[in-house]
Amino acid sequence: MEYKSIALDGPSGAGKSTLAKRLAEELGFLYVDTGAIYRTAGLYAQRKGIAPSEAQKIAEFLPVLHITLSHGDDHRQHMYLDGEDVSDLIRRHEISQYAAAVSAVPAVRAFLLEQQRALAQNHHVVMDGRDIGTVVLPHADVKIFLTASPEARARRRFDELRERGQDVSYETVLRDILARDEADTTRADAPLKQADDAVLIDTTEINLDAALARLMQTVRERLP
Repeated sequence: MEYKSIALDGPSGAGKSTLAKRLAEELGFLYVDTGAIYRTAGLYAQRKGIAPSEAQKIAEFLPVLHITLSHGDDHRQHMYLDGEDVSDLIRRHEISQYAAAVSAVPAVRAFLLEQQRALAQNHHVVMDGRDIGTVVLPHADVKIFLTASPEARARRRFDELRERGQDVSYETVLRDILARDEADTTRADAPLKQADDAVLIDTTEINLDAALARLMQTVRERLP
């Protein structure tokens, strides 16, 4: 059986996770949030007392880093670190800094790459991240680059964090969004960029339902 893959890339706060999850539900595909994998590695670094600025040290622990993911009855992707379900812990705002730092380490990216590709070899997938269409699944059947203005992305992330009960300011979230953009687009290994054959969708001025409609239209046009 030939499995189909949809790659959804874009910067932090563009709505990738929400839209990829809804798209996967509409299509009956498996949703894979690769950012959660790097967040889990970032949580591991934090627990080991490694600062974001020392992320290279995480490479020393790769032989004993045990990350797994599963999709439960609730249809959510659950992340496990050494057997512990850390799906909620990795969504804390401070883990974003670790995720950005850890994902810039080539050894970490190489370590996690095959785990991501294996999912696409055994399932129809909608996979979101920052280098899916360029590195992880360069031959994906559909590639979409999702973006929005930094201010719009910061507002959405701020609202999301506040709904989860996290005490953050909009200014802090915007500053971190801009810092994450800088780190993601300038890192030497697999920087964030739009694949040449990806469809660009800007969600700055549209809501999630409208964005989902555009995604579905793109998929219908590109998948047989």
